[in-house]
Amino acid sequence: MLERRILLRATVGLSCASVAWAETDPGGAADFIRSLGQELVSVMDSNDPVARRRDRVAAILRRRVDLEGVGRFILGRWWRQASPTEQQEYLRLFEETLINSLSTRFGEYRGVRFSLDRAPQRSDDGVLVNTIVVRPNAAPISLDWRVGEVGGQPKVVDVIAEGTSLRLTQRSEYSSVIQSRGGQVAALLAAMRNLIQQLAARDQSRN
Repeated sequence: MLERRILLRATVGLSCASVAWAETDPGGAADFIRSLGQELVSVMDSNDPVARRRDRVAAILRRRVDLEGVGRFILGRWWRQASPTEQQEYLRLFEETLINSLSTRFGEYRGVRFSLDRAPQRSDDGVLVNTIVVRPNAAPISLDWRVGEVGGQPKVVDVIAEGTSLRLTQRSEYSSVIQSRGGQVAALLAAMRNLIQQLAARDQSRN
């Protein structure tokens, strides 16, 4: 059940980190998300094999998302309780899990369209850029992308799907996993390793 819950959260969306982001220009944030959407659409609509599309999406996500910040926020207060070795392994497993799950999703979609809806809005930790995502044979969905500046570059630091902040949802889920196993970060790491094995087996069965 632990692995199942983590998989469900990882395939839903992105999160962000409890770090201080530099002020981001709203116009620049909107251009950043517009460019991200164009990149994803270009890959999804390409004639590349599915495996190649996944790899290309994974490369985009690694460039566009604050992965370290994402992982640290999700671990929350447990980050300080983890040993340096556990912290390093957690970040590695988190990146692999998130990138694998999202690249698989985006790499298999076709005909998706992103459009910016309303003007970007400043928030306490970035700029919110609203988009409407149109999917074939499904109702459009509203996604707010929170963009912060990390190392002088804009990065996705959160996604709000239909009003729900995915960073907070996933943080709660990971904390629940750790608490259910006596407050041991090692239990979460074991669950994440099992999840990665499941994802690898799933991909192998599709090939």
